[in-house]
Amino acid sequence: MQLKIMPKKKRLSAGRVPLILFLCQMISALEVPLDPKLLEDLVQPPTITQQSPKDYIIDPRENIVIQCEAKGKPPPSFSWTRNGTHFDTDKDPLVTMKPGSGTLVINIMSEGKAETYEGVYQCTARNERGAAISNNIVVRPSRSPLWTKEKLEPITLQSGQSLVLPCRPPIGLPPPIIFWMDNSFQRLPQSERVSQGLNGDLYFSNVLPEDTREDYICYARFNHTQTIQQKQPISVKVVSVDELNDTIAANLSDTEVYGAKSNRERPPTFLTPEGNTSNKEELRGNVLSLECIAEGLPTPLIYWMKEEGTLPFNRTCYRNFQKTLQILQVSEADSGNYRCIAKNALGAIHHTISVTVKAAPYWITAPQNLVLSPGEDGALICRANGNPKPSISWLANGVPIEIAPDDPSRKIDGDTIIFSNVQERSSAVYQCNASNEYGYLLANAFVNVLAEPPRILTSANTLYQVIANRPALLDCAFFGSPLPTIEWFKGAKGSALREDIYVLHDNGTLEIPVAQKDSTGTYTCVARNKLGMAKNEAHLEIKDPTRIIKQPEFSVVQRGSTVSFECKVKHDHTLIPTVLWLKDKGELPSDGRFTVDKDHLVVTDVSDDDSGTYTCVANTTLDNVSASAGLIVVAPTPTPAPIYDVPNPPFDLELTDQLDKSVQLSWTPGDDNNSPITKFIIEYEDAMHEAGLWHHQTEVPGTQTTAQLKLSPFVIYSFRVMAENSLGRSLPSERSEQYLTKAAEPDKNPTTVEGLGSEPDNLVITWKPLNGFESNGPGLQYKVSWRQKDGDDEWTSVVVANVSKYIVSGTPTFVPYLIKVQALNDVGFAPEPAVVMGHSGEDLPMVAPGNVQVTVVNSTLAEVHWDAVPLKSIRGHLQGYRIYYWKAQSSSKRNRRHIEKKILTFQGSKTHGMLPGLEPFSNYTLNVRVVNGKGEGPASPDRVFGTPEGVPSAPSSLKIINPTLDSLTLEWDPPSHPNGILTEYILKYQPINSTHELGPLVDLKIPANKTRWTLKNLNFSTRYKFYFNAQTSAGSGSQITEEGVTTVDEGKMAGILPPDVGAGKAMASRQVDIATQGWFIGLMCAVALLILILLIVCFIRRNKGGKYPVKEKEDAHADPEIQPMKEDDGTFGEYSDAEDHKPLKKGSRTPSDRTVKKEDSDDSLVDYGEGVNGQFNEDGSFIGQYSGKKEKEPAEGNESSEAPSPVNAMNSFV
Repeated sequence: MQLKIMPKKKRLSAGRVPLILFLCQMISALEVPLDPKLLEDLVQPPTITQQSPKDYIIDPRENIVIQCEAKGKPPPSFSWTRNGTHFDTDKDPLVTMKPGSGTLVINIMSEGKAETYEGVYQCTARNERGAAISNNIVVRPSRSPLWTKEKLEPITLQSGQSLVLPCRPPIGLPPPIIFWMDNSFQRLPQSERVSQGLNGDLYFSNVLPEDTREDYICYARFNHTQTIQQKQPISVKVVSVDELNDTIAANLSDTEVYGAKSNRERPPTFLTPEGNTSNKEELRGNVLSLECIAEGLPTPLIYWMKEEGTLPFNRTCYRNFQKTLQILQVSEADSGNYRCIAKNALGAIHHTISVTVKAAPYWITAPQNLVLSPGEDGALICRANGNPKPSISWLANGVPIEIAPDDPSRKIDGDTIIFSNVQERSSAVYQCNASNEYGYLLANAFVNVLAEPPRILTSANTLYQVIANRPALLDCAFFGSPLPTIEWFKGAKGSALREDIYVLHDNGTLEIPVAQKDSTGTYTCVARNKLGMAKNEAHLEIKDPTRIIKQPEFSVVQRGSTVSFECKVKHDHTLIPTVLWLKDKGELPSDGRFTVDKDHLVVTDVSDDDSGTYTCVANTTLDNVSASAGLIVVAPTPTPAPIYDVPNPPFDLELTDQLDKSVQLSWTPGDDNNSPITKFIIEYEDAMHEAGLWHHQTEVPGTQTTAQLKLSPFVIYSFRVMAENSLGRSLPSERSEQYLTKAAEPDKNPTTVEGLGSEPDNLVITWKPLNGFESNGPGLQYKVSWRQKDGDDEWTSVVVANVSKYIVSGTPTFVPYLIKVQALNDVGFAPEPAVVMGHSGEDLPMVAPGNVQVTVVNSTLAEVHWDAVPLKSIRGHLQGYRIYYWKAQSSSKRNRRHIEKKILTFQGSKTHGMLPGLEPFSNYTLNVRVVNGKGEGPASPDRVFGTPEGVPSAPSSLKIINPTLDSLTLEWDPPSHPNGILTEYILKYQPINSTHELGPLVDLKIPANKTRWTLKNLNFSTRYKFYFNAQTSAGSGSQITEEGVTTVDEGKMAGILPPDVGAGKAMASRQVDIATQGWFIGLMCAVALLILILLIVCFIRRNKGGKYPVKEKEDAHADPEIQPMKEDDGTFGEYSDAEDHKPLKKGSRTPSDRTVKKEDSDDSLVDYGEGVNGQFNEDGSFIGQYSGKKEKEPAEGNESSEAPSPVNAMNSFV
């Protein structure tokens, strides 16, 4: 089995040979399937499957069992060494070896001592293909010695002093667990003031009188032998200063007084460790524990920091009231200086601990078993790391390779053994030993040279049945040496199936991603190597899916009635379905009221307990479907409802069955408050990564009080539970105890992987990092890999820290790349990531669009065409094309201001576009540029084009000046946008009579060079409306309108016009137009007055009983406002042109003083003191109320200020 890495003409350098052969090994190595039929006649070297731990501590009270299990073909034989020499188990009657196994059983329970068998053991499993060896197993009996007898004097000290009670437990194997208790076996309370150190001593930062007791006892628990040893009790008496002075004063002169220095407050000093600095060494992967305990008064507090760095937030925890700092899964990066600070109100001190992290050997690449065929090449690679760097040594069949029998196919290159042209005699078991001063690693890996023709292990003529539109997987397990190639065929004469439609897996399985009816048939799997061929047939049938064509429906029924749910199923005719009914996801009650026939579920005599969700489940051997409907049972007659509430929180949370990836949580429900609990909601907190944040874990039915919870690796879990009923959710329970899960490799990779260049010569790879919860372990990193999509280059990879971006420099401009980002941590790698495509950085386009053509559509619109720029010249993602165009300016305008360029962008690959909004009769210049994500390319050569004439805009202004009796003069400004060459002006005008009717229209053409024109022979005192517009060869423009009035004949109007009406005013008042109609206004006022008087008389007689002779008073004092209006006093309004909205001068419909004064009307409704708010309704009757107000508001401006009197109401009516 050969793998060609490079062309034959190129020679490989010596340094690259191991790498190339390693690649060969990865491809050519075979896994031997654990198929019993295959293993019966397939030879295989021994493999150690089970062995005792390296450091094996035994219980001296039980028999010694040293495990060694191995597999191989033929079955291996076993032998042992003890302390480096052969251990003859047959000569020791107490030692037996289990049949078919290498496990030793030493019977010391009947006689003999465990110490006799203390030593270093190693097991060898051997058959004709080689020998595998176990680790060196150091067997030592556990020891739990007693404390040495000692006399402990009582301790008396002053309140406030510091105290250390030594424990000094006996040295045991393994070391004991220390704790302090009293005579009643109650743990002594500990706090920031009193705590136990790592060495077992009990430290008091300062003592208090309540610390007095006679039973301070240190206990040592030896877990291996399940024994507890006890130290002699220590008596401590704490006295106050006064008590101590009284005691001493009885034995001293009056001048000697005991000093109370110990009772005074003092700054901290360290009880442990001593001095200002200390050193600590720890092994990689262990828990680093640093301790600082201080004394002082008041009690000092301890703080921790890392000099020139920060503490790892997700691996750091504090114990013993922050006096102990622990770092989990410590690594070489955690080496450095750690400072602890003790602080109280009087001062602070610090101590520096220099930490060095060493490492026993750990695997980088452990050797893997090789199965080769004769003549093939391969390699065993053994790579390990540690601190210090471990040394690598090789053994062959348990013998150092230097003295092992020579093998011409074998070559040793440091940590790699290279095999070339292997033969059957090359089969052996090799051992790699990586060791340094802190430990060793030993791995067995065999080389098994086999020549085996292909074998197909899957049963012949297997029938596969699959539902349509689902994946179909046809198995073809195989074995052979050399590794066979697999091909699949459909039908008797079909060609090999291709991977564009099918998926061919490495294990031989054929996958049809979406099986259809035409996928039915016979498929043949063929395995070939140079020693032969094997084939197997499989049959595939595609079935119709099961469907529910009539689903049950939601129902609300009264208690005691009958309800029916329908469920009609359609299925493949070759499958036999079974229909199952569930209630609330459980079985139906075993009650005769529930009956099930083919398509229906009927419930009779319905009760409240029958409320819930009913589900119809249709199952076949290949699929299942379901449909649900709810049932609500209501009372036939209303009844008083009990008081309901949400449940009380659950309590008594307990964690049991604690495994690596699961734990069982149990709890006690709170009161349901008259509404049954429907479900429990379980939430968790990750104290390591997101302390204080609670996440949803799962939900369980309200009848369940335990839950098996699936856990993620490397998380400190706490749980809480909430109950829910129909009214809502309870408050959360108290949190459970914490539970830390073991670390594992990541099970997912980063998402949102993208590759975009920020510069023309780079590729910026970004991704969304995993959060702390998803990291599954310490040391989260990312393996970033990339290669050109269209090239033959291998993947380039780099491992980066927990970041979200990596920049690849020196890339070609805008080249597609394949990218993948894989997560890893200290445990291992995540699954193989998906490959995404990105591009290196863009650069500006190099080429301008060519063949730019302009077609003028009309005076304001042009169409532009151009040729597309070649994609390679764009050097980026095509965004579109951009047209720059500007109007040509005269030399004088160019000098005054910058030319204003307009821009139009056309998205995508369009090669033409329209330019709207052009100015007629103008010259324009344009060019076209291509646009990518970086910017614009060069401009095409400028193209010049002109627009034809258009219709002009309206003249800029129109004024009417110098009015006379029979003439008006018009003056105007030309259009601001002539849009061509003006040919003439068009003037139209017509008179407006006194009834606003328009007279005949007169047309007049005026030369284009005129800006003033006088119209003669007009009627005097007449209003005219003018329409004026300009014209070019393209047509007439929009018009402007204006109105004017000829002056009045002064001889006829003398004494009639008010003095402010002058002959020179263009906007003359139109009061003269209705001056002759004053008789009509007078007549209207008289009629209104008569109606008003009649209404008032009727009103007064009805409400006042004729008490007030209003009619007579009104006749005697006529209101001046009811006098006939003179011709100069009132009009019916004014004329206003609807188009121009220019009001003429207003006339007044009432006198300038619109108030009704007392001297003008001495006896009116106002004088009767009852109200000025009266109005008239539609039938002429008076309505309102009396208020007693007499003041009247004056009129404002020319508005109609309607005084609230009957007279003014009449004026409003008229």
